[in-house]
Amino acid sequence: MKLIVGLGNPGNRYNFTRHNFGFLALDFYFKTHKLEWSAGTRLGAVVGRSGDTLFIKPQDFYNLSGKAVREYMRYYKINASDILVICDNFDLEFGKMRYRAFGQAAGNNGLKSIDAELKTSEYPRLRLGTGNDALRRKMGDVDFVLSKFTPEEKEKLPQILSEVGDKIDEFIG
Repeated sequence: MKLIVGLGNPGNRYNFTRHNFGFLALDFYFKTHKLEWSAGTRLGAVVGRSGDTLFIKPQDFYNLSGKAVREYMRYYKINASDILVICDNFDLEFGKMRYRAFGQAAGNNGLKSIDAELKTSEYPRLRLGTGNDALRRKMGDVDFVLSKFTPEEKEKLPQILSEVGDKIDEFIG
């Protein structure tokens, strides 16, 4: 069994914000693959399933995402190497992706939470670049990650999200 985790914050006010890139990626994947999310939450997350793959959007805020990941890992007895976490990264240029089979949180509080709850950083992660240095300097880091994508960035989202879907499919194998 595989577990695909999209990081983000619950609530409509966070839709199309940089920090919700993980949620956005899974929602796009579900739409293009004609999948449906289950109603309500289970084990602290919105969940969907396709075959032997679970998809979750943790419903604790971004910085506490690890609790739901831990619950799914334990309940379904999923190995850390079979968990793919999709998150934003403002140090990567917008539209760039970086996949690692394991690694460091590198300042990402969602990944820090998952590391702490799983007691390992030995799980795959796909970082989605949200970098826009001029805007980030102007706003500061906290406001930047909670800001909406610019109109120019929104135009590029379908192509980026399609590529993320390909990476998810590769991971699922």
